[in-house]
Formats: sequence, structure tokens, C-alpha cells
Amino acid sequence: MSETRDLLIEMGTEELPPKALQVLSEVFSSTLCKGLEQQDLNYHVATPFATPRRLAVLIKGVAIQQTDRKIERRGPAIAAAFDQNGQATKAALGFARSCGVEVTDLERLETKKGVWLAHRSIQNGQATTALIPNIIEEALAALPIPKRMRWSDLPYEFVRPVHWIVILFGDEVVETEILGVRSGRETRGHRFHHPQPIHLDTPSDYVKCLEKTGHVIPSFTTRHELVRVLVEEKAEEIGGQAVIDEALLNEVTSLVEWPVVVAGSYDETFLEVPKEALIATMKEHQKFFHLVNSEGELLPRFIAISNIESVQPKVVQTGNERVLRPRLSDAAFFWKNDQAKSLESHLNQLKTVIFQKKLGSLYDKSKRVANLAGTIAKQLGVEELQGIRAAMLSKCDLMTEMVGEFPELQGIMGEYYACHDQETDEVAIALREQYQPRFWGDALPQTPLGQALAIADKLDTLIGIFGIGQIPSGDKDPFGLRRAALGVLRMTIECQLSLDVQALLEQAQAAYPDNLIKANTSTQVFDFMSERLKGYYQDQGIPLDSIEAVLVCRPTSPLEVDQRLRGIEAFRHLPEAMSLASANKRIHNILKKAKESFPDEPNETYFNHSAERRLYDEMEVVKEKIAPLLQTGEYQTALQHLASLREAVDHFFDHAMVMDENSTIRINRLAFVQKVRNLFLQVADISCLKSG
Repeated sequence: MSETRDLLIEMGTEELPPKALQVLSEVFSSTLCKGLEQQDLNYHVATPFATPRRLAVLIKGVAIQQTDRKIERRGPAIAAAFDQNGQATKAALGFARSCGVEVTDLERLETKKGVWLAHRSIQNGQATTALIPNIIEEALAALPIPKRMRWSDLPYEFVRPVHWIVILFGDEVVETEILGVRSGRETRGHRFHHPQPIHLDTPSDYVKCLEKTGHVIPSFTTRHELVRVLVEEKAEEIGGQAVIDEALLNEVTSLVEWPVVVAGSYDETFLEVPKEALIATMKEHQKFFHLVNSEGELLPRFIAISNIESVQPKVVQTGNERVLRPRLSDAAFFWKNDQAKSLESHLNQLKTVIFQKKLGSLYDKSKRVANLAGTIAKQLGVEELQGIRAAMLSKCDLMTEMVGEFPELQGIMGEYYACHDQETDEVAIALREQYQPRFWGDALPQTPLGQALAIADKLDTLIGIFGIGQIPSGDKDPFGLRRAALGVLRMTIECQLSLDVQALLEQAQAAYPDNLIKANTSTQVFDFMSERLKGYYQDQGIPLDSIEAVLVCRPTSPLEVDQRLRGIEAFRHLPEAMSLASANKRIHNILKKAKESFPDEPNETYFNHSAERRLYDEMEVVKEKIAPLLQTGEYQTALQHLASLREAVDHFFDHAMVMDENSTIRINRLAFVQKVRNLFLQVADISCLKSG
């Protein structure tokens, strides 16, 4: 077994961006490991570390050098390597020279295609210490840094200025210079508790030295869980329950190297302000965790995580309370001022806010959405005027001072202000629900009016942005069109909304001025949504051929797609399924190759075989049975009835020739098999199904 050593790499910097720290750490670790693998350097396990002032990776059991590699070079064919007299040609001499040997030292390589000159050698592996600097530089270059910065008068760029670099391979420093800093074996402790250098003898000393001497917990995961425990324990101690948002927990973990919990309070009169505004103030501005009681009501308390262990913790608490108070006062001021005006009074202001340069203002969008929301609301059993009213008010809260300060409260504050204006409860709730789902897995609107408004808003955006040619490509989707499409699909399917999305898209397109958007936009958006449906169902483990069997029929209602798909999935388990799928595939191929035109219906008077009469009669019976089932979306039961045709279909193909020599019989049988196919196409094109 080859000799191994542990490798420690640490980049010491100014405070790194907290929201990016975890990703930077993960990518740094993975790209370092990838670099080792590309250089054929074996290792056991890599552990990433990340704090506000450092990115580090400890890699255990790294080989001290590359393994030796056997090199085989193939030269010219023997026929070209030697002349008739057996003398080496220029080709052979040139090949030998490039290999640094004489022609006589070359070997012969026999293959099925002939015999060739060849040279075999052993390439000694390089020392790991010689390869590490380049591996680190490539890993740093690969970090996902949107905007790199420069510092001092140096020509280097990185996410933050670099102050020290540790590269230890076993007990040896790998001497190099990266980003203008010489590598060494000295790390740094906490900026305030232990700013002095800390000497590291070996990589395994790293965690112990930082924690015991440096007042730093270098592991992001360890610090993350410690912060969670500290917050939960302090909340229980002061009689509340901490609400721990994972994004906030990650950010707080990224802001501290030595977490210390601090509890504080604020004036109860602030609880008159909507709780969402207070929570946003604490989370976004101060990075505080809020507390609730056993009934889920907000308490006038908070928990902060400090990055310093103060000898006067009361002073730290007072300081946190002091900086929070004016923030809460601002929120209370916005709340009071906004209530002085009705939501509707902001409507004209929307004319000054551009939705999209070519598509007009938010006022224009509100009018378009109102028309569509009214239609959808009516289809969902809600008064049409309610849908129109909700849509016209939907963007008004964007003009309020509270949403201007906290954009994430859009919709939420709309509900509060609508209630204050004595709008109906349905309209107020719809204003909150209009943006749902905001992301994959987010909750869906639960009220019919909220669903109508959310769907209308998303369809209008899809039609408008597609219509001006700004279609998502790659990872570029600035208007969130993929999210909007999936949101509509999830609402219609998971909330069991029987809506014709194709018709709604056409209505949405008609609301735009003539010639503003492309004529085929509604079809283009419908196809885009169908592609999203494929991904939606594949994520649920449904086979692609089942999905395509349904989508090829182009049902215009996503709920109907779902019902048909569930039917197909049950059908696949029937013993008749694959036989009928094969028969449909055969029919599809026959019809595709047919050069003659034929009527929509076969003529019974031309039937000349009992197999035709048997299949026709059984089809008529099944057709009567499935007609009401198709109307009510009971596709699974309908397919069970269709499966009963298996024997008659097989009997027909075993005893009747579709492409009969008699043209009259042939044309009639083409019409007949098309009738068979169309019967199944009312549910799905089962010819798409594959066995297995």
C-alpha cells in the first residue's frame, strides 16, 4: 500500500458573504477532491470547514505521489516503417526519435487490423506536493462567485481579500504563493477572542487548536446544530417556542465563529402591527429568531446569536434591544400611514410601474388579469365580479410603504389592508394567496378565488413574456416562467380544478393589443406547460411512455391529463394491456403507410368476415359503456372495459387481412381499424406503451 498523509488547505479572508458561505464551502471541497481524482491521487475522505473568515478542507489519506503509469504509443504500420530491404523509413526513424529511443528498441504491436511499431514505457508519478498548488488554484477559480473583488494594488481577484493561507501535507508546508499570499502553517483564531496566529504542526491539529485556543468552531455543520440547540434551549428557558427558519439559521451560522445566545424583548404595543411585519423586521434586518406561545401567537421576545462571549452580557442584550426598537417603530409608522389610504386609491399609481417595457404597466396587467380571473372564478363557482375585484386590487399593496420596505410581504399586506377597507373575506384572502406557490413544494391557494387569481396572474405572465420572444433558455428564466407554469399545473391537478388551460391561454392572449405578441403564443405556451408536466410526473416515478401516451392526445385540462394517466397506470397491470398496445401499434403503422383515403366510419355492408362483425359488435357495446365514464373522468374504469376487447381484436388480426386485395374491402377495413384506434384515443395512445 502506498504511503499517505493528511492534507489541510485553509483560505483565511475578510468576512465572507453569509448567504453564499455554505455553497462556497461545498464547491471548494468537491472541486479539490475532483482535482485530486483527475491527477490520479487517491484519498480516503474530505471534510469541509467554513466560518465567516475561512474556507478550509481536511482531506484524509492522500497519496504522497501519483501511481506510475504504463504508456503505450503506437507508431506507423510495419509496412510503412520498413522498406523492401528491411531498412527503417523516415516514418520509423521519426517515431523512434519522438520516443527518445533507437528503432531497434521499438516493439511490435499486433492487432486485428495489422502489425504496428510501438513503444512502451513507464511514466513515474509526480509528487503530490508539486501538484497541490495548481489543484487549489483551479478549485478557487471554479467557485460560484457572481462578482469578484480586488484589494490593495494587487492584480488578484476573489470573493473577499485573502490574508493567510495554510497548506499542510502531513507535517510539511507546501510552499507556494496563491492570490499574492505565501502559504504557511499558521491559522488565525477569533477576530476578537484570539486574533494572534495559531501554529499547526499537522492537519489533524486543526479543529482542536481552533476550538480550544482560537475560540472558533470551524465546522459549519457543528456550528449550525449548536446554534439550533442554543436558540431552542433559551426559548424554553424564557417560556416560549422559537420559530427557526432554516434559511435564517444557515445565515446566522455563517455570521458567527463562536456562537453565544442572547435573549431580548420589545414593547408589547408593537404587537398591534401585523406579526408578519414584525417578524420580517427581526429576521431580515437584525437576524433575530422570533418566539411564539403554545397557541402560536407572537411574543414580544427575540433571540439573537452573538459572535462574542461578552463579560457583560446584559450590555449586549440592551444593545440588541436598542437597535431593534427603531426598526419596529418604522414598521408601526408604515402600518399606520398605509391604513390612512384605501388599497383602491393606489390603483392609478400602478400606471407608473412598468411590468415589462413592451407589455405595459402593472395597471395594464391588472386589467388583463381581472378579465381572466373573472372567467376562472365563475368556472370555479365563485361570483365573477369577485374575481375581477380581487385582480384589480392584487398589485395595489406594492404601492404601500410597508411593502416598499419589505417586498417579501407583498400579498400578505394586501390581505391586511383589504380587511381594513372592509373588502370581502374572499377577496382579502385571495390577495394573500395570489403568489402561491412561490417555489417548488410551496403551499397552494386553498380558496377558489385565490386559485382563480393565482392562475390568471401566472397565465397572463406566461402569454406576455412568451409573446415577445423572451423564452426561458438553459438556466436563464428571469420572469420565473417555469415556476409559473408548474404552479398552474399543480393548482389544477392537486386542487382538482377542471379547467381548460388551452382555452384560458387563448383568452389571455386575446386580452393583449393586436400585433403586440406572436399569433401562435397560446399554443407555444401550452406546449411549454406540457413539457413541464412530463417532469412533474417523472418526479413521481411515472414512466415516460405512459405520460407520452396521454399527452400525444393533447387533453387541454391538466386535471384530465392526471385522470387519464392514473387510468393508464392501472391499465398497464392488466393481462390484456401489452397485447392491446401491440395491436394499436400495428394499427398505427398500417394507417401511417396507407396511401388511400378512407371514410371516418366503416360500412357494415362490406363486412365479409365473422371477425369483423364480432369486433364491431363488441366495440359498440363497449362504446356505450364508456361514454358516460369519459364524461365524468373515470378513465380507469373506461380502460377496463376497453381491455375486454383484447380477444376480439386479436381474433380480427389473426383472421382478417386489413390490406385486402379488394380495394373496397381494404378501404372499409382501414376505416374500421381507425375506428378501433379512435376508441382508445379517447383515453390515450396506448401504442406508445412499451413492454417491461
